[in-house]
Amino acid sequence: MKLLAHISDDKTRTQTIEEHLISTAALAGNFAAAFGAQAEAAYTALLHDIGKYSAGFQQRLQGGPPVDHSTAGAKAAIQDGNIPAALAIAGHHSGIPDLGNPHDTADESTLVGRSKRRIEDCSQWKQEISPAKAALPPWLLRQPDNLTMAFFTRMLYSSLVDADFIDTETFMDGKAAPRGMGEPLSALLEKVRAQAKRYLDSPAASPVAQERNKVLRACMEQGTHAPQGLYTLTVPTGGGKTFASLAFALEHAVAQKPQMERIIYVIPYTSIIDQTAQTFADLLGEDNVLAHFSGVDYKLTEKDDLTPAQYRKLLSSENWDAPIVVTTAVQFFESLYANRSSRCRKLHNIANSVILFDEAQTFPTDYLKPCVSAIAQLVQHYHTTAVLCTATQPALTPLLQELAPGLTAKELSPDPAHLYEVLRRVTRQDLGTLSAEALCAQLSSAEQVLCVVNRRKTAQDLFAQLPAEGSYCLTTFLCAADRRRQLDEIRQRLKAGLPCRVVSTSLIEAGVDVDFPLAYRETAGLDSLLQTAGRCNREGRRDPKKSIVASFQLEGLAPLPMLSQNVNAMNATERAYDLLDTPDAIHSYFESFYRTRATLDKQNILDAFQHGIKGCQFPFAQVAGKFHLIDNHTYTIYLPIEEGADLCASLRGGHISRAQLRRLGIYSVECYEKQFRSLDAAGALERSPDFPDDSAILADPDLYSRKTGLSMEIEEGRAIIL
Repeated sequence: MKLLAHISDDKTRTQTIEEHLISTAALAGNFAAAFGAQAEAAYTALLHDIGKYSAGFQQRLQGGPPVDHSTAGAKAAIQDGNIPAALAIAGHHSGIPDLGNPHDTADESTLVGRSKRRIEDCSQWKQEISPAKAALPPWLLRQPDNLTMAFFTRMLYSSLVDADFIDTETFMDGKAAPRGMGEPLSALLEKVRAQAKRYLDSPAASPVAQERNKVLRACMEQGTHAPQGLYTLTVPTGGGKTFASLAFALEHAVAQKPQMERIIYVIPYTSIIDQTAQTFADLLGEDNVLAHFSGVDYKLTEKDDLTPAQYRKLLSSENWDAPIVVTTAVQFFESLYANRSSRCRKLHNIANSVILFDEAQTFPTDYLKPCVSAIAQLVQHYHTTAVLCTATQPALTPLLQELAPGLTAKELSPDPAHLYEVLRRVTRQDLGTLSAEALCAQLSSAEQVLCVVNRRKTAQDLFAQLPAEGSYCLTTFLCAADRRRQLDEIRQRLKAGLPCRVVSTSLIEAGVDVDFPLAYRETAGLDSLLQTAGRCNREGRRDPKKSIVASFQLEGLAPLPMLSQNVNAMNATERAYDLLDTPDAIHSYFESFYRTRATLDKQNILDAFQHGIKGCQFPFAQVAGKFHLIDNHTYTIYLPIEEGADLCASLRGGHISRAQLRRLGIYSVECYEKQFRSLDAAGALERSPDFPDDSAILADPDLYSRKTGLSMEIEEGRAIIL
């Protein structure tokens, strides 16, 4: 009798284990073919559910107690000497476990521990399937170091779990889900070429536009013949690198044999992802662009209310099965060091892709080595091309030499030094130390001005001293809905020539397309100063000598400790170079900055895989718990404003859906524990055990302004506890 893997919810259909294993193996093999592991993935998939041949699992299908059905396949792979397959199989539901060490006992969750457990007889699998022992890919055998092996194991795991999910979903639904979306990359390339022709043929192109066109031509030409590898695109802010990088990616992907499968655009902050995704969608079509972040529309809509297009995007977000993917650096890198199926499922679709890293200088310094190592692994072994795009290119050559000897980055821009010279659109001034009153007097006297500071509280205090008309305060103390509204108003006022004075934190420095005639920047690193400068005279329509970017230090306010090394590196660069906005000066700044860092791998992620943690080898689960690009734990405060008022009412009633909770995220503010506790002690928060962890509803509406955001000017009181 054929034993079963699944029974449909209506009890009318069954899927045998043999059917499930064979179908999953075919899918997994196809997924892993891009990195030469088709046979290995098929072998892994054929073994992953052999534990379902036990009597205990067959009883489970009839309502019996849960049973461990993954250890059996892992033990079979261990007997074949295939540790990557064993790790993938053991974790296909619970996450890749740590390998452990030979002394682990059967009650431990490591692979070694689980291999010592007694399991129920499931030997009937040998009568139905015969997995052929699979050799590891030749490239892996040539470089069998632990770090490369760990990365391969995670990619193998991704191929398995995505295949398992899809085959199970297809059976349970009775039909294949509408996975996959969009047009072929060749069709998208034609759209980009048409837009490029409009730029290149424009007879009235400004001097800035002419330089952008030179960059665009170079990127498109190199895209057609450049080999797969690692590239940099170093272009001053406002130099058109977003479109030029997309043009390179599509030309390059289509020119490769075989053709590459997708473009992945990685941006540093969630605050600009919807802007970037919409820019691509306007050019390429909504159905061709998958934006993967919590606030996107297909995640904010109830499943029953999704349009067919939204449903396809929801499915594609699970495994990045889309031609153009726009995501964040946090999502991208944390997935590459994760161990759970929900985070790792998409990883195999990174292979055979072009990855564009926007604002590469924002790679988190505490995790710079693991991030660079991951990029190197993808480029060297997974048929991936990576492009580091920025106006302030970080000095990564020493890291590449250490982590991936022989891998070098080639510059796509035809002549960065010349480009910086001809696109110099501002004049820098150092104002030294200013009082808040003196600074505000200067800001108030300007019709249109941007001032970027290091603290949210500083931005609020300065804003309070500016004229009411046309003044804005942009910080993450504003909810996303209010930030978007303010940015729309700011762009409209700038375009109309109306008064527009903006005090902002650094959130405006990366990817926010605004153009001011005058800018101020509180003391920080050179990369921050140049990013602010990129928001001044962006289009080059004003006299550079009159387009001032002024740096200053606020009286009585020391630089943030977390910025001290940036400031020291900036001072060292300033002593060595007359002009700071040159590639050489920027390179020197980053070299100096990285030298002063105690570590570029704060959690010892790479060492954990190379040498283990306290005797535990290949510590996948432990590393996943350590690798978090945003270290500071934050608390969420939901705001009962606009649609958020009804959503907060649903939250209080305990019947809020996941989609509603994501929508409520647009009306929320993140704060640190000390701030959260202060608000709580003042009676400003409404809390309940039914609310999501570390969250509350703002109970005092006077503490949130639609102009300045959440206020920390609070008095002690009593909280509302439900």
